[in-house]
Amino acid sequence: MIIREEKVSDFAAIAAVTEAAFRDHPISQHTEQFIVNALREAHALTISLVAEMDGQVVGHVAFSPVTISDGSQDWYGLGPVSVMPKVQRRGIGQSLIRQGLSLLQAMGGKGCVLVGDPYYYERLGFKNIPSLVHEGIPQEVFLALPFTDEVPHGTVVFHPGFSATG
Repeated sequence: MIIREEKVSDFAAIAAVTEAAFRDHPISQHTEQFIVNALREAHALTISLVAEMDGQVVGHVAFSPVTISDGSQDWYGLGPVSVMPKVQRRGIGQSLIRQGLSLLQAMGGKGCVLVGDPYYYERLGFKNIPSLVHEGIPQEVFLALPFTDEVPHGTVVFHPGFSATG
C-alpha cells in the first residue's frame, strides 16, 4: 500500500471510494463525497491523502481548518475518512489518519478534532475534551487530539463545505 497526496486524476476515484465507504453506514447522510468536493473547491483541503493498492485508490482522508470560538488557531478537522468496503479492517484508515496527523504536526498544527466513534478514534489518541464542543453534536462523539499542552476552550465550527449536499 502507498499513501500519497491526492492528484487531479484521483478526484473521481476519491468520490467513488467515499460514496462506497458510506453507502451502508447507519448514521451517514450520504453527502461525504460532496463534502470532499466542496472542501476541494473552496481550497480548504489542508491535507488530502489517498491509499493506493495495485494502482487503485482504495482509501482517502481529508483534513481541513476549523474555527474555535476562543480564537485558537491552527486546529483542523479530520474527515471524511473513507476506505473501500472490500479492504476495510486492514488498517488502511488508521494509516491514512496517522500520516495526516503527522503532516499536520509537521506544518505547525496545534490539534485536530472530529465527529466519530470513540472506540475507533481513541486508539489513535483522540479523546473527549469537555472544554471543546460542537453545537448539535453529542459530546461523546466529538473528539479532539491536541498536539501541545495548550487546549482551547470553546465551540468548534467545521468549514462550510461540511454542509454540502450535492
